[in-house]
Amino acid sequence: MKKIVFMAAGLLLAQSAVSFAASDVRGAVVNQSNNQGSANVAIGADNNANLGSTSIGNSSVRGAVVNQSQNQGSANVAIGVGNTANLGSTSIQNSDVRGAVVNQTENQGSANVAIGVGNTANLGSTSIGGSSVRGAVVNQSLNQGAANVAIGVGNTANLGSTNIQNSDVRGAVVNQSDNRGAANVAIGVGNKANLGSTNIENSNVRGAVVNQSQNQGSANVAIGVGNKANLGSVDIQNSNVRGAIVNQSNNQGAANVAIGAGNEANMGSIVVK
Repeated sequence: MKKIVFMAAGLLLAQSAVSFAASDVRGAVVNQSNNQGSANVAIGADNNANLGSTSIGNSSVRGAVVNQSQNQGSANVAIGVGNTANLGSTSIQNSDVRGAVVNQTENQGSANVAIGVGNTANLGSTSIGGSSVRGAVVNQSLNQGAANVAIGVGNTANLGSTNIQNSDVRGAVVNQSDNRGAANVAIGVGNKANLGSTNIENSNVRGAVVNQSQNQGSANVAIGVGNKANLGSVDIQNSNVRGAIVNQSNNQGAANVAIGAGNEANMGSIVVK
């Protein structure tokens, strides 16, 4: 019995992850991890489940941020209220980064699930919010046969995507992902399901925006009210981009579905509003 309790407690800890909060880092931040066949679980309120990921919040980093991880056959789950499940992802919130942000991950056959209220499920993705980045933002991920699911209210499911909100980026934004046979699902109210996409909202980008994705045989589904489903697309809202916008995606045999009221389904598209 003692052994079982110890193993369960261990699952609640972040595995092979780097996290910074309210810090000043004068140098590069590099996370390299091999998490094949691993399980990382957070159950409860305000928990974070990070597996093969880098998370930076309310911090200043004077150097590149690089996350490289192999998470084949891994499971990352956050269940509860206000939880975040990050698998092979880079997340930067309310921070100042003076260098490139690079996320390179291999997540074949992995599952990333967030169930509850206000959860975020990121798999092979880069998310930047309320931050300043003085360098390129590059997300390269291999997510074949992976499943990324967010169920609840106000959830976001990102698989092989780059998402920038309320930020200033002085460099190119590049998203390159191979998501063949992958499933990305957001079910609830006000959810977003992004698969092999680049999404920029309320931001300023001084450089090219390039999205290249392979999404053959993949499924991207948003079910509920006010949801948005983006597959192999570039979606720019209320932003200023000073550079070319390029979208190259292969979506043969893919399914992009938005079911409900006030939903949007974009596949192999460029949307600028």
